[in-house]
Amino acid sequence: MKRIGIFVRAAPGPGVLHQLTGVIAEHGGDITSVEIVESGSSQARVSFELDLPGEGAALIEDLKRLPVVRSAVEVKTFEKVYGKRIIIMGGGAQVGQVAIGAISEADRHNIRGEHISVDTIPLVGEQPLADAVRAVARLPRAKALVLAGSLMGGEIERAVREVREQGLLVISLNMAGSVPDAADLVVSDPVQAGVMAVMAVAETAKFTVERLKGRRVF
Repeated sequence: MKRIGIFVRAAPGPGVLHQLTGVIAEHGGDITSVEIVESGSSQARVSFELDLPGEGAALIEDLKRLPVVRSAVEVKTFEKVYGKRIIIMGGGAQVGQVAIGAISEADRHNIRGEHISVDTIPLVGEQPLADAVRAVARLPRAKALVLAGSLMGGEIERAVREVREQGLLVISLNMAGSVPDAADLVVSDPVQAGVMAVMAVAETAKFTVERLKGRRVF
């Protein structure tokens, strides 16, 4: 099985996705990701990632034969282009400092062949942060979440425990509130938190959170 990406431009309307996936199924494709990039009055743009037995040329040709399809091309998968994702959220100043460490460390590993990208979102408020934490578990390729703030707890803590159960690594700054007690790792320095988040998910680094005693870095 070979993982490929396919980008389709099609006429808008109901049933388009059903037609596209039907052709993919006929070729034995196992869809691993699908995103409707655009669904407007003039066109629909759909991005697929799938495991396919063999090359994608025949599948592309059959997709083009559908009356609703305007174009279909094979593209590199997001895993190859953007790779693993580090998500940083919380207060703007702290998020910026964590991003400095994460981006600098990701650059070091990406030069060596790794693919790691960094996403940030400054947020305030218990419920908006809790909603955002839970949403990270639904983001494609998200491997680690860094919570960067001065006070987090309550519903945010419950959200952290939920996403950790789903396999997401959660790193917290050493802040007030109950979130640090729920995280996998607590780091005082925001720049170092960003560095360690990247090191934890990079295949080109020899570092595991489980080896840290107490899981707190000061």
